[in-house]
Amino acid sequence: MASMITIKKYPNRRLYDTTNSIYVSLKDVSDSIKNGFRIEVIDVKTGEDVTAFILTQIIMNKAKEETTPLPVSLLHLIIQYGENLLHEFFEVYLEKTIENYLEYKKGMDDQIKSFLEMGMDISTLAEKAFRNIDPLELFSEPHGKNKTQK
Repeated sequence: MASMITIKKYPNRRLYDTTNSIYVSLKDVSDSIKNGFRIEVIDVKTGEDVTAFILTQIIMNKAKEETTPLPVSLLHLIIQYGENLLHEFFEVYLEKTIENYLEYKKGMDDQIKSFLEMGMDISTLAEKAFRNIDPLELFSEPHGKNKTQK
């Protein structure tokens, strides 16, 4: 399980990382998440958990820098149906789908890496497999007959 970092959000929009005892920016929070940490953000004034707000703010800042990370049609659905209908989907299904994808991708990456480490060269294997095959002979004779059976 990922380590948890608790951040206090002050009214002046400053964020204080209580785990490391330093003020941080949204980029610092984003970098911590990318490094595998989970965060929790608490509003100092109200005591409210504002983690979702801060994470959404990070995503929106990223969208300003690059292309939109979510398709426009999905954004319309989120606005149209709000939390009521899509909350369960996002919390349960989308999260699990992304986790499964990342696990599958890591497995495939590990498998390819192990093949490369074993020194498996596909072209060398193919060359060995096809070395004694005459491609013209494959199409000229019916299967099961050799030249002496004519």
